[in-house]
Amino acid sequence: MEFVAAHRDEHGVDPICAVLRGTAAQIAPSTVRAHLSPQRTESARAVRDREVLSRIRGVHADNLGVYGARKVHASLKREGMSVARCTVERLMKADGLRGILRLKGRKTTHADGAETPRPADRVQRQFVADAPNTLWVADLTYIRTHSGWVYAAFILDVFSRMIVGWQVSTSMRTDLALDALDMGLWARRRVGQDVAGLIHHSDRGVQGGFNRSSQHRAVRTSVPVRQTLPLEFSNRALFGGGC
Repeated sequence: MEFVAAHRDEHGVDPICAVLRGTAAQIAPSTVRAHLSPQRTESARAVRDREVLSRIRGVHADNLGVYGARKVHASLKREGMSVARCTVERLMKADGLRGILRLKGRKTTHADGAETPRPADRVQRQFVADAPNTLWVADLTYIRTHSGWVYAAFILDVFSRMIVGWQVSTSMRTDLALDALDMGLWARRRVGQDVAGLIHHSDRGVQGGFNRSSQHRAVRTSVPVRQTLPLEFSNRALFGGGC
């Protein structure tokens, strides 16, 4: 290599390599040029990318790998690093880093056509009671679990704010709400309490197959679920909030 370097100005690299071809000292012209050419310095962008990527990896690891580009970018800004969000996105994509995607919310069906008639509201949204077992309110909700959706129905005594009946199921069936009501009635009668004159008030959800303003069942056609229902009694009221 030193011989070629010493004589390249006089004879040229290609002629020298041609003479050496077939000998123990043969060498390709491209190898000579690569060796003799000035070493390329790393670009400023490459240096910056390496620095930013190191910080990105640190933020991503510190947050258990759940942060995506948006949150990583916000975290870097809080730490005082000035970097564009598109740069964070580019470097994370090139390095195979990504956040955890949030699952979509529960989808419900929409009412089609005219709404099913519903009984009158006997309590007129006055959720007060002066004695136990005079007014019960009910609601149904759904909870996401690792094994899927779970539906829960609750019956609450307005006077004591005690949950007197409840039922949980993996399917949204009419009996879910009725079973919760049965549990409340059975528990009260079991201890000898009088439930005569009790008003059972519920929303008009899919379990609308019972009369929401009476203590007896009136199983009828179920009302299709809508994404927004005018609840007569909300989850917040069930768990201690106001109506």
